[in-house]
Amino acid sequence: LIVADRFRSCMSDQDVDAVGSPPDGEEPSAGTNGAETDPDSDADDDGGPPLEEITERIERTEPGTIAEEIVTLREELAGLNTERDDLEERLKRKQAEFQNYKKRQEKQRERERARATEALVEELLEVRDNLQRALEQDENADIREGVEATFRQLDEILDGEGVEPVEPEPGTSTDPTRHEVLLGVESDHPEGTVAEVHRPGYEMAGKVLRPAQVTVSQGPSDDEGDASDEAPDSDRNGTQDE
Repeated sequence: LIVADRFRSCMSDQDVDAVGSPPDGEEPSAGTNGAETDPDSDADDDGGPPLEEITERIERTEPGTIAEEIVTLREELAGLNTERDDLEERLKRKQAEFQNYKKRQEKQRERERARATEALVEELLEVRDNLQRALEQDENADIREGVEATFRQLDEILDGEGVEPVEPEPGTSTDPTRHEVLLGVESDHPEGTVAEVHRPGYEMAGKVLRPAQVTVSQGPSDDEGDASDEAPDSDRNGTQDE
């Protein structure tokens, strides 16, 4: 608005008359800047000062002052354009720096994952070497002690990595997030509970790596119930025979 106001102050008398006068051959009408214009609509359509005020300012201002204002406005516009270009260039640089930062972080994470895997593989290679030495023993040699030691070594490695076994006790409730039910079997444990662990599972940092495979109890068999019911009858029969 300030720029538009100053621009209006630079208009010549002829420009003002041209804006305020109707075209040749036409009479002023309502809604125009002629004599019949509504006094409440003295301002221009863009909300600027009315033409009368512009005319008065032009009459009061020296031509040299108007020229100086034009030069000043042009300099201000050039400065704003320069500032805009500088901000756009800085924004582009920041965006490029952020993209490079994301790439560096991703490469760093990949290196860390690779180092973590490398350390684990080095420990597992020792376990493999021990198993290989056990297999290289004579056929008649007792290798059970060596295999047990290797098994304990592997458990220590897994424990160092935060890996914990999932081995539910028989008779406990099944957990679909941690247990994989293979089938239902008859057992003395309550119906719907774990009857036996077929294969242990493992979890790490609260995440299940492999669910435990279990069988689910269907309760005692009907034959056992019938046998328990028949036992008192047989005792009574024996007593009667005596």
